[in-house]
Amino acid sequence: MALIVQKFGGSSVADIDKIKNVAEKVIKVKKDGNQVVIVLSAMAGETDRLINLAQQAADYPDEREYDSLISTGEQVTVTLMSIVLNGMGHRARSFLGFQVKVLTDKAYKKARISLIDTEVIKQELKKGTIIIVAGFQGVDEENNITTLGRGGSDTSAVALAAALKADRCDIYTDVDGVYTTDPNICNKARRLEKISYDEMLEMAMMGAKVLQPRSVEMAKKYNVPVYVKSTFTDKGGTLVTKEDKDMEREIISGVTYDRDQVKITIVHVPDKPGVAADIFIPLSDKNIFVDMIVQNISLEGFTDITFTVSKKDLKDAQKIVEATAKKVGADQVEIDDQVAKVSIIGVGMASHSGVAARMFKALAKESVNIMMISTSEIKISCIIQRKYMELAVSVLHDAFELEKKK
Repeated sequence: MALIVQKFGGSSVADIDKIKNVAEKVIKVKKDGNQVVIVLSAMAGETDRLINLAQQAADYPDEREYDSLISTGEQVTVTLMSIVLNGMGHRARSFLGFQVKVLTDKAYKKARISLIDTEVIKQELKKGTIIIVAGFQGVDEENNITTLGRGGSDTSAVALAAALKADRCDIYTDVDGVYTTDPNICNKARRLEKISYDEMLEMAMMGAKVLQPRSVEMAKKYNVPVYVKSTFTDKGGTLVTKEDKDMEREIISGVTYDRDQVKITIVHVPDKPGVAADIFIPLSDKNIFVDMIVQNISLEGFTDITFTVSKKDLKDAQKIVEATAKKVGADQVEIDDQVAKVSIIGVGMASHSGVAARMFKALAKESVNIMMISTSEIKISCIIQRKYMELAVSVLHDAFELEKKK
């Protein structure tokens, strides 16, 4: 008997018919002799609807109440799933984050899981119950409802798999695996049979929407095998696992993009110790993730500092940065929301020279200007004008011949 955690995304539970389809899949796994824990997202579009309501209610909604509101979408899906499964003759129970309990820190909107109490789940599993847990949500030490950030149900599922020492974690979505790039942009994109945790993490952080980055971090930390599968077909699938020798043969595994980037430049900043800390500490205190950072060469004691944040954080980031710029004596703050990030990712990059040159040459050939560059051992990212994003993705996919199976 294996213990399997299955996560189903919003498109998989978008209506009652799709919930019944998921229930059939769950029952099949149960009938094969396995214990099953399901983690569900809200119905497709529901979280966006709730966010829009909050934003209509106030320009800056109280964060505690905001999380309490947007967590309600998952309550609907888990209870409906339990009703469906029980109606089909299979004992099932639904649990919300505070009932499990999924303990988090107090960082509303982006809470991090610190502990999962699995006792109630284990007791129900012994009875043969199918467990259904609301993804995306948790509770802090003061019993305030918290949410884990967009895509947080992936993290909920992997965290539960780790806490329960599950045999595997299956992430069901509307795609049949992880591709070398987005098939909607590049028709040459190829599905990967297997990808390392490190590569998947970089792909997720650089814009691939298949898995939330924190879920991959947790999978790597606790060595949880993750299968990315489609709810709507039994074909395909990608295993996310630890690196092996076969993976090392591929220099580049994928090309990602992120159009939800904003470039912020603080102009004419006094170039003296402590200024960078004055700029970035308030952003960190607000849990705003800063991605790429470039500081120009100092000229006559002044410099420009440019960095990128997610578009969803722009309102808060702009408010903080403008106040900080005034405090440190900078001239002005410039915002460019017409940018995108393209990245190439691969574990083989570290042991092969000339990868960056090949990337830059391919972009230059199509007259795509590079504004910012960031690198790691397995990733190179460039900020470019958004209007060239799809072209850049296709060009880089061709340049590294990713359509060919190595």
